[in-house]
Amino acid sequence: MPPDVDIEFLIELLPGTAPIAMRQYRMAPIEHEEVKKNIDELLAKGYIRPSSSPWAFPVLLVEKKDTDVKRMCVDYRALNKVTIKNKYPLPRIDDLFDQLQGACVFSKIDLRSGYHQLKIHPSDIPKTAFTTKYGLYEYTVMSFGLTNAPAYFMQLMNSVFMDYLDKFVVVFIDDILIYSKTEAEHEEHLRLVLQRLREHQLYAKFSKCEFWIDEVRFLSHVVSKGGIAVDPSKVSTVTNWKVPEIPKEVRGFLGLAGYYRRFIENFSRIAKPMTSLLEKDAEFRWTNAQQAAFDELKKRLTTAPVLTLPDQQKKFIVYCDASRDGLGCVLMQEGKVIAYASRQLRKHELNYPTHDLELVAVVHALKIWRHYLYGQRCEIYTDHKSLKYIFTQNELNMRQRRWLELIKDYDMEIHYHPGKANVVADALSRKSYANMALGFMMPHKLCEEFERLSLGFLHHTTAAAFEASRH
Repeated sequence: MPPDVDIEFLIELLPGTAPIAMRQYRMAPIEHEEVKKNIDELLAKGYIRPSSSPWAFPVLLVEKKDTDVKRMCVDYRALNKVTIKNKYPLPRIDDLFDQLQGACVFSKIDLRSGYHQLKIHPSDIPKTAFTTKYGLYEYTVMSFGLTNAPAYFMQLMNSVFMDYLDKFVVVFIDDILIYSKTEAEHEEHLRLVLQRLREHQLYAKFSKCEFWIDEVRFLSHVVSKGGIAVDPSKVSTVTNWKVPEIPKEVRGFLGLAGYYRRFIENFSRIAKPMTSLLEKDAEFRWTNAQQAAFDELKKRLTTAPVLTLPDQQKKFIVYCDASRDGLGCVLMQEGKVIAYASRQLRKHELNYPTHDLELVAVVHALKIWRHYLYGQRCEIYTDHKSLKYIFTQNELNMRQRRWLELIKDYDMEIHYHPGKANVVADALSRKSYANMALGFMMPHKLCEEFERLSLGFLHHTTAAAFEASRH
């Protein structure tokens, strides 16, 4: 059982909610055997116990990633619908990556059965009851599938590592990334993190951890001292996507591809033929235009550039462009791309003159990258010459005056630059991934620290690996 901590998992329900009892799903005999195996294991660990609760939810089996092992999961969808949502915030992924600027050495720790390391409040335990062929059971620890589980676990991890966050630790639910600028720093940072895990009795699965590497896969990206890139193992899901046949499949593809839109210049323009199929009352017709957009997005993802991480000590450069097809912006530093941003024009913007469209692109860039540009010196380049004189023009309409008020909040200059696309294209550096391997290239003192702390890493080769690292 996990230790007692200040945070307990609560399941607060909407007023007037009555207990929900559902029938179990039908399963094949071999699946029942797998369920029995899971139940025995959870009972032995004290994670579940027999129940007489008026609540009951069915179970199903889900294959674990990259294995043939099946994990029993409870279908809590009905419970989640009547649960009051916990508003504890999960961090923005882009913000997490921005902290890594200048880091050269990384270690990643994946907590073992992370959610099971937080106890459920005694009064809420009966609400987790699940029904099987072998009886009714209830969880004593937080289970997968409960709507507020990520928020509660994020709260726990933030409380554990609060004094290390924004310094050398990034936490996203049960994934911990330690980053350092030098190997000497990393040795100390890693020791502090391992000690903190030990103090709070949080355990990691050794086979899923990586130490002392110069390139790390984290949150579906690849991070190195050179910047941030798309994780090729995740991109394969997009590139293998079958041609959509219904709007739901189009939405699914664009949602997955859109996760990496910061890597794709003019994402919105490219995707426009596909997004048009999602408009209200639109007829679903897959034509050559949709196929071309579908293929182009796949191609762009497989050739996505390595993006540099922003440095607040350096000047930001923004390139903006606008046309009837949409807006496109590029954020750069020292000739290297940090991010792309784009969007399609709204209906009322289709009537704007060219001058106003270019100004819309500038405003869009300032809004979407405000967290980088506000309070920083920046230069904005546009291929519309008259924008250079926007601050000295006397006759402006109300719309332009409103935009100008927003622009004046920034320490920036607007420059005219023809042929922007060529400048940006020349700045791109294509990704080249090094082989990722643990290698156990850890200092001997740190290996001894692992043993001294008895950190509970699970792997049958652990002892041999430590021994090998000494010689």
